Amino acid sequence: MRHNKKINHLGRKSEHRNAMLANMAASLILNKRITTTVAKAKALRPFIEPMITRSKDDTTHSRRVVFADLQNKFAVTELFRVVAPKVADRPGGYTRIIKLGHRLGDAAEMAMMELVDFNENLLKEKAAKKTRTTRRGGKKVAPAVAPVAEKAAPAEPAEAPAQETEENKES
Repeated sequence: MRHNKKINHLGRKSEHRNAMLANMAASLILNKRITTTVAKAKALRPFIEPMITRSKDDTTHSRRVVFADLQNKFAVTELFRVVAPKVADRPGGYTRIIKLGHRLGDAAEMAMMELVDFNENLLKEKAAKKTRTTRRGGKKVAPAVAPVAEKAAPAEPAEAPAQETEENKES
């Protein structure tokens, strides 16, 4: 029975599984997005998120601990120089898994795993989507005729009554 055994072995021995997760993590760090199966993506998330959290503290010890897991110096450099400053204010949840459907060959469920702060398309949509609309009836905007009448009126007569009122106050 597998009671309370939460790790997915992915049909591999531990050395093979650890090497595969390290390679996938390095690819994710270097490319910011990878396509894999849902099971591998879910297994990769608890492997890589502690590394990203550790990379926020750029010390020699942190680099050595991350390198012991990744075994790729280019990925470690990218993680500490590029990824860590961008996720510095995020308290967790650095990765996103998006399901893509089934693979044609073996019908395996596929997913795209990406670093959250590096998806430029979603960041642009988020910035543009700040205005909110409601379905309830609110204040009605004045008809389009009223602003046209204001533009037609010259600005000088509006200033003249203000000067007259000041003169009236003085006398």
